[in-house]
Order: sequence, then structure tokens, then C-alpha cells
Amino acid sequence: MNIRHALAAAALLAIALPATAQEVTLKVHHYLSPQSNQHTTMLGAWCEKLAKESANKLKCQIYPAMQLGGAPTQLYDQAKDGVADVVWVPAGWAGPRFDRMEVFELPFMMSNAEATSRAAWDYYEANAKDLFNDTRILAVNVHGPGNIYTKDKAVKTMADLKGLKLRGPTRVVTRALQLMGATPVAMALPQVPEALSKSVIDGAVIPYEVAPSLKINELVKYTAETDRSYPALYTTVFLTVMNKKKYDELPADLKKVLDANSGQDFSAFLGKAQAAGDVPGKDKVAGSGVQITVIPKAELENWKKATDEVDDEWIKAQNAKGQDGTRLHKSALELIRKHTR
Repeated sequence: MNIRHALAAAALLAIALPATAQEVTLKVHHYLSPQSNQHTTMLGAWCEKLAKESANKLKCQIYPAMQLGGAPTQLYDQAKDGVADVVWVPAGWAGPRFDRMEVFELPFMMSNAEATSRAAWDYYEANAKDLFNDTRILAVNVHGPGNIYTKDKAVKTMADLKGLKLRGPTRVVTRALQLMGATPVAMALPQVPEALSKSVIDGAVIPYEVAPSLKINELVKYTAETDRSYPALYTTVFLTVMNKKKYDELPADLKKVLDANSGQDFSAFLGKAQAAGDVPGKDKVAGSGVQITVIPKAELENWKKATDEVDDEWIKAQNAKGQDGTRLHKSALELIRKHTR
């Protein structure tokens, strides 16, 4: 066979090979440690499922702790720009452009993480898809109920919050803390341990599941958790985001696998898995000698009244952007009720 015939045969063979022969490795980027629940149980389990269902043709390389560079607040844009193929990031860290999704972060909104994650996905599909035209959203989830951790002062009533410098994860949460009398400090989660150790802040609000991985239990003396039969003090909305070009370039068979592992069920899985980490997280916090106080319903009613203004402000802000803020707020509440069992 001469060279011309050999090249022609190779070309025909390449055309004949099905798209299923292609293997793809997704670069998955997040800001937490490789020991975190997010790295192992959440993103790790999802990546294992992708590999299994694609006969090992769709794989992940997960990069924790910002190993691909940049700041945590840049993660969304890293997915948009192709620095990473997939990222997991709080929606609020991308700035006010996604504030329509903040409705689930409003005080005393969340029922439980799994149900609220399903609700958040449905809300995104019905009310916020237009905000994400430059990426592909794979999941929207929330974490379990947030708690208040303090170094030197136990929080038992709202009056105990007065003047405390407390780290808040998002704009909505910091506003709620302010209305309850605290001095809020906006801060990304990886900065919290150093800020606590240097007394830059008096405490922080985070869920149980992430506290031990940051050694918060070694840096505080007190934790205030809310009565779990009452809606949560707060939660945070997270996005699992994929680079749009990377998704579009996937072979049809791998795209099918990815689609089957995206959406409402994936959102619910992430929410449930993240909240499940609260149980061992609380055990480690208690085992470190941290004093845990449960805030009863009667006191939480005072907290809710104090923070109702956050809801009103969010509705007004959406109205100013041409949205129907009241309708959006009502939609989120109805979706939470629908999915809460």
C-alpha cells in the first residue's frame, strides 16, 4: 500500500469510528480543602457516577483549594472563561448579577437542604435562566441550617449579638446580622480561621458540616444553633457551573450522561449530601468542648421580626430591576412548600 492509500485508509477509519471512542476529562475547581465534604462526598461522588455511567469515558480531575489559581470570588468567571470546565461556587460571590437567586438566602426561608435545593432548581428554571446565558448550570443547591459561632460570648438572645463582629457569607446574610444588632463582616470562608485567631472577628455564621475542616471548633467556645423545627436562620445558594463551549463540544453519548446527572436530582443530591455533613460536623464541634445553645422558637420569632426588612429590601430591589419581586418571593416559598415532606 502506498502512502496515498495509507492516508486515505486512515481517514476513512477515523470517519468510521463512533463518537463514543472519545474520552474527556473535566477540570473541576472549588475553594475548599481536599478533606472537605464538598470534595469527597459531593463532587467526588458525582464524578465517580459520571465515569461509571460513561464506561470511564467521562472523567474528572478535581482541583481543591483554588489549585488552578485565582480567588474564590473568581470561580464563576473561571467557568465562563474556560480556566476550569466545572466549578462549585456560592452564587453571591459572583457579585449582584445573580441577586435574583438570593431569595433562598433570605432569613428563615429554608425548610431543609434537600427540599430547598429542589425548589431552587425549579425557581432557576422558571425565573432566572436568562441570568446564566454565558455558562451551563448543572445544579443549584443550598447547605443545611447556618449556626452562629463565637469566641468569647455565648449567644442566647438577639441582645447578645449587639456589637459582635460576625463574619457573614453573603450580602443578604450580612444585612440580616446587621438588623439583629451585630457588626457584620463580609468574608470568604477560607479567610475565617485566620480572622478568628487574630480576633479580627468575634465569630462567624456557617453550617456544622464545614466547621471542623476549617478548625472552627478549635477557635471558638460557643455555638448557637436554631430550633430545627423552625425555618433556618439562613442558608447559602451554590451553583455548579460548566463552561458552555466545553459542554457543546462533548460527544452526544457523553452529553447524554452529563445531562442525566444534572438538574433537579443532582441539586437535591448536593443539598442532601452537604446537610448530611452537619451530623458528624456537630459531633466534632461538641467533642471539642464547644458549648452549644439551641435558640428556641419564641426567641426566633423576635429574630424573624427584626429581619423581615431584608425580605422587603430584596423585593424592592427586584422591582427596581423590572422584576416582580413579590411574585418571585412567593414563587420561592411555594416551591419550598411543594418539595418539603
